[in-house]
Amino acid sequence: MFNYGKRKIALCDECLNNLLILRSRQRIDNKIMFPSPVTGGYRDPASITRRLHAIQRRAGVPQIRFHDLRHSFATLSLEQGMDIKTISHMLGHTDAGFTMNTYMHVTDNMQQTVANAMQSLITETENKRKNKLIHFSA
Repeated sequence: MFNYGKRKIALCDECLNNLLILRSRQRIDNKIMFPSPVTGGYRDPASITRRLHAIQRRAGVPQIRFHDLRHSFATLSLEQGMDIKTISHMLGHTDAGFTMNTYMHVTDNMQQTVANAMQSLITETENKRKNKLIHFSA
């Protein structure tokens, strides 16, 4: 876990290892995680956007803004079954309702999952109804 502002967030091993590699390549006296290679200070926001868009073009994915990565994280996490309270905490929100209203987007996969669950429920109910024994009084 790493302190990020006033909260801790868990990282997968691959993410942590990549961050440690990046950190090992930095000057020891620099506290910025991703310093500008030119000034050693904070990077220009426009250069970050250009870099992100170049990565997106190479990957063949739609071009989105840097902040949209938060929306993607929130939506994909929910789609994978992560609970909303944990997602909200990782995004630094105190209100899970705010997270839901701001960052969550319903995807086709989410709708299909609900449709499949309903189909299973209907099938299970029909099977139980068909298998009931009917008792007649003598």
